[in-house]
Amino acid sequence: MFGRQKKLTPLDAAVLLIVAAAGVYLVYRVQAGLQYKWHWSAIPQYLFRFDTATESWKPNVLVLGLFTTIRLSIWATVLATIIGTIMGLLRVSSGLFNRLIGGTYVEIVRNLPPLVLVFIFYFFIGDQILPALGTERLVAGLSESGRSLLRLLLAPPGLLVPFLSALLTLAVFEGAYITEIVRSGIQSIETDQWEAAAALGFTKSQQMRHIILPQAVPRVLPPLAGQFISTIKDSAIVSVISIQELTFQGLELMATTYFTFEIWITITGLYLMLTLSCSLAVERFELFLRKGHSIGHC
Repeated sequence: MFGRQKKLTPLDAAVLLIVAAAGVYLVYRVQAGLQYKWHWSAIPQYLFRFDTATESWKPNVLVLGLFTTIRLSIWATVLATIIGTIMGLLRVSSGLFNRLIGGTYVEIVRNLPPLVLVFIFYFFIGDQILPALGTERLVAGLSESGRSLLRLLLAPPGLLVPFLSALLTLAVFEGAYITEIVRSGIQSIETDQWEAAAALGFTKSQQMRHIILPQAVPRVLPPLAGQFISTIKDSAIVSVISIQELTFQGLELMATTYFTFEIWITITGLYLMLTLSCSLAVERFELFLRKGHSIGHC
C-alpha cells in the first residue's frame, strides 16, 4: 500500500499547464510591458566565483546567504524544540501555575507579529544582554581555529551578536508552535495508558517519562519536521536587522545591480530547492514511521 506510486492525473496536468502558461505570460508582460531587459547571464557569478589564488570555485553572496539561512534555521529549530518541549510539558502539567506559564507564553508569542519580536530581541538582547555577558570579549579571545569553527557553525565573529539575536527571536517564535505540537502529541495518547501506568504504581513523572513520551514522540516528529520548513521560510524576517541570510543578500544585490526580477526569481528557486527537498524528506520520514507502525501491529 505504502509503496504505490502516485500517477499524474488530468487535473495535475491541467494545473501544471496553467502554472507554466502563467509563468510564460509573466515573463512576456515584464519584457513587453515594462521594457525590461533580462540579464540572466550575470546571475551565475553571484552564486559561485572563481578564486584565482586557489584556482577553485567558491560560493558567492547568494550561496553564502543560503548557507546562513540553513545554519540559522537548524540552530533555531534545535533551540525552539528545547523551549517547545519544556513549555509543552508545562501545558499538560497538573499544576495550575505551570499551565499558566505555558499558556501565557503561547498566547503572547503567537499573537505578536514576528517583526516586533525581532526588534525587541535585537535592541534588548543584542544591545544589552549579550554585551553584558561579555560575548564580544569571548569572541575576541578565540584562537584562529576557534574563529574558523565559529564562522562555520554560526556566523563571522563580527556578526555573532546580531546572529544570536536573530537565532533567539526565531527560537522563541517557533517554540510557541512547537509547544502546541508537543502538547497535542501528549494529549493524543489514550487515557487507558495513563490509567495502566498509574495502576503499576508509577508517579506522574515516571508515567510521562516511561510510558507517555515514548508513545508521543513518533506522533510529534512529523509535525516537528514540518515546522523546520516553516522556520526556513520565517528566517527571511531577520533580514531587517542585517543578518546576511538569503533574503538580505538578495536585497543588497538588487540595490547594487538593479537586476530585480532575475535576482528574486533566483532567490525563489533557492528557497524552493531547500524547502521542497525538506518536504520530500519529511514525506519519506512519515512513510517510514507508518511502515514501522504497521509492522509493529502485525
